[in-house]
Amino acid sequence: MERRSLLKTLGGAMLLPTLPFKTFAGDKKPVLRVAHLTDVHLKDKFDAPARFARCLHHVQQQPNVDLILNGGDIVFDMNKENLDTINNQWKLWHSLIKSDCSLPVHYVLGNHDVWWNENDKGQALYGKEYAINQLQLASPYYSFVKNGWKFILLDSVHLDIDNTWYIGKLGDEQFIWLEKELKSTRQDMPVCIMSHIPLLTATLMVDDQTAVNRWEVLGGDMHTDIAQITSLFYQHPNVKLCLSGHIHLRDKVVYNNVTYICNGAVSGAWWEGNKRETAPGYGLIDFYADGTFDERYVNY
Repeated sequence: MERRSLLKTLGGAMLLPTLPFKTFAGDKKPVLRVAHLTDVHLKDKFDAPARFARCLHHVQQQPNVDLILNGGDIVFDMNKENLDTINNQWKLWHSLIKSDCSLPVHYVLGNHDVWWNENDKGQALYGKEYAINQLQLASPYYSFVKNGWKFILLDSVHLDIDNTWYIGKLGDEQFIWLEKELKSTRQDMPVCIMSHIPLLTATLMVDDQTAVNRWEVLGGDMHTDIAQITSLFYQHPNVKLCLSGHIHLRDKVVYNNVTYICNGAVSGAWWEGNKRETAPGYGLIDFYADGTFDERYVNY
C-alpha cells in the first residue's frame, strides 16, 4: 500500500510509532543483482573443483544475477608454492570459469594471490604481477559504473615495512587515487567498494581464540588505515556499501551510515567444513536506483 493510503486507512485507530521511515519495497527500483564470491582457494584437492563448479551453478540459478564480484584469494596459496604448482592452480581456475560460468567477473587480489616465495624473488612475475597478468587487469585497483552504481575495487594487500608479511592498507598512492575517484563521482551516484582484507569488521573479536579481557587486531586481518578511510567516506555520503572477505566469517557492521559486510568464504574452512559458525557461501546483493540495497548470505 502507498504510505498515504495506509494513513487514510488507519485513520484515528492507532498512532504510528516514531521510527525512521523505511522505503517500501514497491517504491524501490531494482537496477542490479550481484553475487559476491570471495576466498575460493581453488586447488585440485578436497574435491574443491567440483564443489566450486556447484557454487557457480547455484549462483547462476538465482534469478537475474548480472555479474560476480570476486573478492580475492582465488587460488589456494601462491605464497608458498613453486611456479609449476601455481601454473596448475591457475589453469584449473580458467578451465572452470570457462566451462561453468557465463557471468562477467570483476576481481580484486587476495593475499594468497600474491607470489612472495623467497626462493623465486628474482623472477619477473614475482609479487602481484603474475596474478594481474592471469586476470588481465590493467591495475590491481580500479573502478567501473554499472546501472547507476559506481564500484570501486581496491588493492588491500601490501608487504609490511619489514617485508616479511602482508598488511592491510591502501598506501599513499592508492589513497590519493581513491580520494580523486570519490571526488569525481557525482554525489547522487551511490558507491559500492570491494576489498579483500576487511576495511572494518567485528569478526576478529569472535575469531580471536586467545581473548580474555582484550582483543588483538593484527594488521593483516583488518585495514590499518581504517580511521583515514572512514574520515574520507564521511565526506562522501554516497558511499553506501563495502564488501570484503579474508576472515572466512560473515558479519555486518554499520558505521557512519556505511555498511561493511564480510561475506564468509566460498571455501568455508579452506574446503574442510565450516569456519566456526559460517558455512561455505556467497553474498547476494540487490542494488536499487535510490542508493539502497538488500543483501543476504547464501549457503550454497
